[in-house]
Parts: sequence; structure tokens; C-alpha cells
Amino acid sequence: MKIHEYQAKDILRRYNVPTPTGFPAFTVDEAVDAAEKLGGTTVIVKAQIHAGGRGKGGGVKLAHSIEEVRQTAEQILGMNLVTHQTGPEGTEVKRLLIEEGVAIATELYAGIVLDRSAEKYVFMVSTEGGMEIEKVAAETPEKIVKEWIEPEEGLTVQQSMNLAEALSLSGEQAHNCSKTVLALWEAFIQSDCSLAEINPLVVTEGGEVMALDAKMNFDSNALFRHPEIAEMRDHSEELPSEIEASKYSLNYIKLDGNVGCMVNGAGLAMSTMDIIKLSGGDPANFLDVGGVANSETVAHGFRIILSDPLVKSILINIFGGIVRCDRVAQGVIDALTDMEVKVPVVVRLEGTNALEATELLENSPLDFIVASSLKDGAKKAVEAAGELA
Repeated sequence: MKIHEYQAKDILRRYNVPTPTGFPAFTVDEAVDAAEKLGGTTVIVKAQIHAGGRGKGGGVKLAHSIEEVRQTAEQILGMNLVTHQTGPEGTEVKRLLIEEGVAIATELYAGIVLDRSAEKYVFMVSTEGGMEIEKVAAETPEKIVKEWIEPEEGLTVQQSMNLAEALSLSGEQAHNCSKTVLALWEAFIQSDCSLAEINPLVVTEGGEVMALDAKMNFDSNALFRHPEIAEMRDHSEELPSEIEASKYSLNYIKLDGNVGCMVNGAGLAMSTMDIIKLSGGDPANFLDVGGVANSETVAHGFRIILSDPLVKSILINIFGGIVRCDRVAQGVIDALTDMEVKVPVVVRLEGTNALEATELLENSPLDFIVASSLKDGAKKAVEAAGELA
């Protein structure tokens, strides 16, 4: 789950990560009130959307007076902000962060993610703050310094000092950086984050090290431990289909292709998308229906897939381990009997009672395309989508 910058900073402050003072605003009048609370002098007006690159897109501006705050808020609120992360369609700005100006001496970068290959969290820093970290990694990877964190120990003081040294800081600045880095780690691990990114992390002219920006993503499976964070979810920043899927515990992510996928198990879903690509097609989605593919979950999955107008065929790929294939087949038949499906449906079932499942599908009054293997299913789904394209 993602949250907005102002929400992330609220969390960071709880763990003593220094941040500028600021207030969210949902209207122009609220933006003006926030600026007045900050003294009515120079403030930053920042668009709040779940994407980076807001400044380059015109969503972050400096305002030197109350009247300028009003004018800037009027410009940004409601604008369709396009960044490298939103795609060409952009995102409508519905919230602002009005924040005090900060005298910046140096811009840096700090981030924490899970390194799955090492099975450890990794804390990364770079002197190239304010830049897209992906660009830094591609062009000057030596400028990204990493410290891997042992799960039993957490981030140590020595590691925090190593990171400060990697940022070419010394003396009081290094000490302040160490404290900020340790506080950021506590915020990350105690909140069950999957990502925390501060870009830029700045050193002020007074030597303070603070989070000028903040991005935090959370492990959705751990949100039951953090109801206060779950309440920060902004549904307007998510696709309606993904919100609908979450209501039924379906893992759905929309993609740009035209072959809809319904699979049980995340690994099998990834493999299915790979096979579709290798067969010359493009998957329209990632959809994991979980361990129980009954008529109810199948029906919900179909409705979500078919809400995407780009879908020209659907590939159902189910492995019957815990669940029997004949029960899955009957569930598919029951679900589609009451639905109007105008695109070809290819079904590949493998595992317990797969032969019985094939008989059910072939003898049903519905016009299924039954596949003998995953490769065969992907080929037939791609061909069917091409015929309707």
C-alpha cells in the first residue's frame, strides 16, 4: 500500500526523523490557512499524488506571499499532473502539502528496500540527491553505497556512521546524519514498510539532516497490525478494478496487454505472463485467485478482467494441488453460465482430477477452448486475442 508524502512525514516524525513543518490542504482556502500558520513567508506548495517526478511536472512550486500561495494552489489543485511515473495519462491532483521553506546546503539520497537475493534489507545512500535514483543506478552505480542489515541485529550505529561517511559528511553533520538514518530505520521496520525513500535527504545550512521528501510503501499483509496506517489509503489514487479485487482478497494488477490471465498462485501467474510474452502476446493483468478457485472467486475475477476494454481473450491457468481440477472446472462453468462473456476463454487445468475437469469443460454448453498444456494455452489465447484485435 502507498501513502502520500505528508502522511509519510507524519509517520517519520513519530520516530524522530527531522522533517520540515507542513500541513495538508484539500482546498485553496486550506492552503492559504496553512501558509498563514507557517508565518505567511516563503513556503513550498507541493502536489500530493502517488508518483515521483512531481517537481519536473510542475507540481512543486515556491510561493513568497499569501497571495502567491493562493494563485499557486489554484493552479496545482485539479491539474492533471504527468510525470515519468504516472505515464502519459497523468494523475489529477486532489491534495496539497504546504510546507515551510528550508535553507539547503546539500541534497542527498537515502532509501531502504528488501534485497530478496540476499534475504536482507538494504540501506542505500547516495550523494546524488534530487535525481532519479534509477538513472543514478544505470549511469553511475558506484555513487550508490549500500549497507545490508542483519535481521537479528537491525541497523547498527557503526553502519549508520558508515553511511554518513559515504555521504562525505563529518563532525556534527555526520552525527546528525547517523541519528536520522537510525530513526528512519526504526520507522521503516516498526511500520512494516516494503520501501522507504527520502529523496532528497538534505543537510541544512545549520547542519541539520532532514527528510525534505518522503515516500513509504507498506506490506499489505501486515496492515492488520497498523490500522492507523491502513486508514491512510487513498482509493482515488488506485484503479477501481484493483480496489474491487482487494474486496475479495484477489491479487490483481492491471497491465497494458490484451490477454487476460486468471491463475492460482503468484509464481504460476508470473510464469503464465512470461509464456504469453514468449508466445508473441502481452498479458493484460496479473490476477492470482489464491488457493481456492471456486465459482464465486472465478466470477469476481472474470468481472474484474472484463472491466478492462483492452482484453480480447482470457487464459485460465489453474494447478490443482490443494483444490481439485474438476471442482475448478465446475466453478468456471457455473460462473460463466450467468455471465455474458464475449471474448474467447482458454482453460488449462493440471493436477488432481485434470482428466475429469477436461471432460466437464468439453461437455459443457459453453464454448471453452481447452488447452493441453501451458504452452498450448498461451498460444491459443494469444491467437484468439489477435483475431479480435
